[in-house]
Amino acid sequence: MPGHLLTLNAGSSSIKFALFDAAGDLAAPVQAGQVEGIGTRGGPADHTQALRQVLDRLGPAPVAAVGHRIVHGGTHFEAPCIVDDAVLAQIEALAPLAPLHQPHNLAGVRAAQAAFPGVPQVACFDTAFHRTMPEVHQRFALPEELFRRGIRRYGFHGLSYESIAAQLAARQPALAAGRAVVAHLGNGCSMCALQGGRSVATTMSFSPLDGLTMGTRCGRLDAAVVLHLQQQEGWPVDDVSRLLHEGSGLLGLSGLASDMRELEAAAAQGHEGATRAIDHFVEQVLRELAALAAALRGLDAVVFTGGIGENSAGLRARIVQGARWLGLQLDDEANRLGPRGPGRITTDDSPVQALVLRTNEEAVIARHTARLTGVGSS
Repeated sequence: MPGHLLTLNAGSSSIKFALFDAAGDLAAPVQAGQVEGIGTRGGPADHTQALRQVLDRLGPAPVAAVGHRIVHGGTHFEAPCIVDDAVLAQIEALAPLAPLHQPHNLAGVRAAQAAFPGVPQVACFDTAFHRTMPEVHQRFALPEELFRRGIRRYGFHGLSYESIAAQLAARQPALAAGRAVVAHLGNGCSMCALQGGRSVATTMSFSPLDGLTMGTRCGRLDAAVVLHLQQQEGWPVDDVSRLLHEGSGLLGLSGLASDMRELEAAAAQGHEGATRAIDHFVEQVLRELAALAAALRGLDAVVFTGGIGENSAGLRARIVQGARWLGLQLDDEANRLGPRGPGRITTDDSPVQALVLRTNEEAVIARHTARLTGVGSS
C-alpha cells in the first residue's frame, strides 16, 4: 500500500511528529519536528489547531496510517492495537493513572481522526513493554484484591526501551542477550533492567511519578508525606498533586530550574541549589542501578539514553565512576564524544560495558503501525 506513515507524540503543550515513507526506511523519517506552545499566548489554541500546523509543514504527502504514543495501557493493552471507539474509551478510562499525559495523548488521537477521516490509527503503549516483568516485580505489598483491581507497578518509557533493546541487539548481540540496565534520563526519567531484551524490573511503577528524581516530578516518596500534607498541613489534593508533579524534582531541589543544562551551568558558577539538585540526581541513579543489577542477579551493560543521558558527558562520567564497584571503567575520551562516537564509553577491558545510544521512539511506533495496518507491505 503506497503512502506515508505519520507518528504523533502529543504532550500537554506540544506535538512531536515524524513522517516516514512507508516503502522506505522506517528508522529514518523524511520529515520530523514538533509544534510547541499549545494553549499559550501566541501558540495553537488546542491540539486540533496544532495538528493543522503539523499538516502545513508536511505539505501534500499522502498519509496512509497514523501511529500514536499512548503513555498508559493498564493491564488490558499488552501490545499496540488499531484504535476504535472501544479502545478510545478504555484509554480514556486510564487517564487518572497518568493525568499529565493520557488526556493529551487522547487529544492527539482525536485531532488525527478529524484530520484524516477513514485513515487507520494505531495506539502504541509505553506500559506494554513491561508486561513481561515477573509478578514479583509488579506487586506492591498490598492486599490481593487491590492487585486484581490494577494497583500494581506498570512501568513507562516502554517505547524508548524497545528502541534501545533493538539497537543493542543489532550492535552488540552478546550484550543484548545478557543483563543490561538502560537509563532513560531526561525531563522524565526512569531505568529498566533487561534480560535478553525483555523488561524484568523498572523504576517507575503505578504512575510516571515514581522512581528517579525528574525535572519537576518528585520520584520515589514515602506515601506518609502525602498523608501528612493533607491531614496535618491541610493541603488540598490538587495542591499536593501540583507539588509532586510540577514543583518538585530538580526544580524543587534547586529552586532554580528543571533543565539539567541550566543547572550544570549554574553549578559551575557555584550555585548551591543547582549543585544540590545534581548531586541528588546522580545519587538516585546510582542507587537504582544497584537495585536493578540485583534484580538481574548481575550486570553486563549499562546504556544511557534520553536528553540527559545522550547529551551530558559530565553526568555520565559521575554515574559510571560512582559505579566502579560494579565493574565499570570509564573511557574519558569516548564519553566526551558520547553518541557521536562509537557508542561505548568504557574501556576495552571494562568488565561491565557502558554505552550511549539515541532512542528512536518514532521508529518503534512506525514499525508497529506498518505491521498492524499493512501500510508499506507488498
